[in-house]
Parts: sequence; structure tokens; C-alpha cells
Amino acid sequence: MSAALPHSILFLCGMNAVRSPIAEQLARRMLPATTFVASAGVRAGERDPFVDAVLAEEGLSLGERQPRTLEELEDDYFDLIVTLAPEAHHAALELTRSLAVEVEYWPMPDPTDTGGTREHIMAAYRDVRERLKGRINRRFTAPEAESASD
Repeated sequence: MSAALPHSILFLCGMNAVRSPIAEQLARRMLPATTFVASAGVRAGERDPFVDAVLAEEGLSLGERQPRTLEELEDDYFDLIVTLAPEAHHAALELTRSLAVEVEYWPMPDPTDTGGTREHIMAAYRDVRERLKGRINRRFTAPEAESASD
């Protein structure tokens, strides 16, 4: 028996500029519309044009959305908080110490540390996108749904 799909998921990273907004957009597409998905950062960040580029390759967009911090979230109760960076994981554990909220750590590389040509940078961002896509799929796809299609 698989665990029930959370009703609300927060993806949390350092500045809500790269990893967590990619995860949020992928999860919104991959999960049922009844699952509330959001993302935030521990600190305020700047919008990253490479995120727009790798999401556009998937037919996804952030629209007018700007990076936001935990304090800026309208709703601060989630069934699951997925942290994507050590700083975010520590913040989530501190935040949820007295709450019954599940926290999962999915360490993801920071593609902004990549130097080189635009293609090298894009490759690093695509790698993060694909890792997130795989992790979301493995974590939230019910095993019985996979076996039903056999």
C-alpha cells in the first residue's frame, strides 16, 4: 500500500530562484489539480532567466511570478515540505519543530555554480530539471497506477 498523496506540498530552497520554482512548476503539471503546490526560499532571491529557459523547453512558465520567501506565503501550513538545499532543510526543521508536518530532503546541485559557456550553464539547469522530474515522479506516482498499465 502506498502513502497517500499529500494535499499540499511546499518546495523550499535558498532563494526560490532556481530549484524550488522548477520543482513547483513540474509538480503542478505532474500531480492532480487537487494537490496544492507552492515554493519559497529562506532568503529573497532574484528571478533567474535560465529557469525560464529550461521551463520553456518543457512547455512551462513562471508567468509573472517572482521569487518569494517563507514569510511571503499566503498559507503556511503544508502536509509536506520538500527541501532542496541544506540551508532550506535546516530552516524547515526549525519551522516545523512543533508541527506535524513531514519534511523530506532532496539534495539538488546548485546550477548557478556552473561556469563556462551558455550551453554548459543550460546543461546544468537541465540536469536539475530532469533530477527533479524523476524524483517527483518516483515519490508521488502510485505503484498500483504503474502496474495497472502493464
